[in-house]
Amino acid sequence: MSTPFYVSPQQAMADRAEYARKGIARGRSVVVLTYADGIVFVAENTSRALHKVSEIYDKIAFAAVGRYNEFENLRIGGVRYADLRGYSYDRADVTARGLANVYAQTLGTIFSSVGEKPYEVELIVAEVGRTTEEDQIYRLTPDGSIVDEKNYVVVGGSADSIGNYLGQRHRAGMALGEAVRIAVDSLARDPNGGSARTLTPEQLEVAVLDRQRFQQRKFKRILGGQLGRLLDGEQSAADDEEGPAATPPSDE
Repeated sequence: MSTPFYVSPQQAMADRAEYARKGIARGRSVVVLTYADGIVFVAENTSRALHKVSEIYDKIAFAAVGRYNEFENLRIGGVRYADLRGYSYDRADVTARGLANVYAQTLGTIFSSVGEKPYEVELIVAEVGRTTEEDQIYRLTPDGSIVDEKNYVVVGGSADSIGNYLGQRHRAGMALGEAVRIAVDSLARDPNGGSARTLTPEQLEVAVLDRQRFQQRKFKRILGGQLGRLLDGEQSAADDEEGPAATPPSDE
């Protein structure tokens, strides 16, 4: 009888982590950063239907990179968790920290299971507070680890290079236009030092959690001419182009 092939648990976990990391690195990055009135999400995404950034609940949004079918399943699960908790208790009981803990448990269970491959996804869960100090941004890795981020975070692609660029340029109290342009500039950079690309509004997916909105739901998408004006140098953009497509239902 042949001897069964043995792999140490440490090596098996390392191999699974490397597998997930390589899958995530193939995806284009998502940048999330704070500005004076909330939190802005900027992703390189040419699709108008397959979103990397979505609303979860009143003040909570979700961003992800990696395999679309995997992070879409997680997004839908997060919406159901938030709706059920808000309905059963109180809307104020739905928090980004609670949602991040649920995602961490799900990802950790999948990562540790020998019967299925780890999810090739990296997530961001963010909640806008009444002040900048109350804003919350959490990054979740494929093994279920949670990182409490401050001011900005990048996932996917050249995350380290983009993060270094943002760290040198992000500052407290930025206007929305300045925050969007810094995020787009960071995504357009060549990590190998070559010439930067030019990203057009059609290549970008941009959304915000705006604490200044009178509505209970703080999430909105920045689209079309509204995004173009921000990229052209305006510090803020009017909401006159926001329509049904700008704020999809939370249970889409």
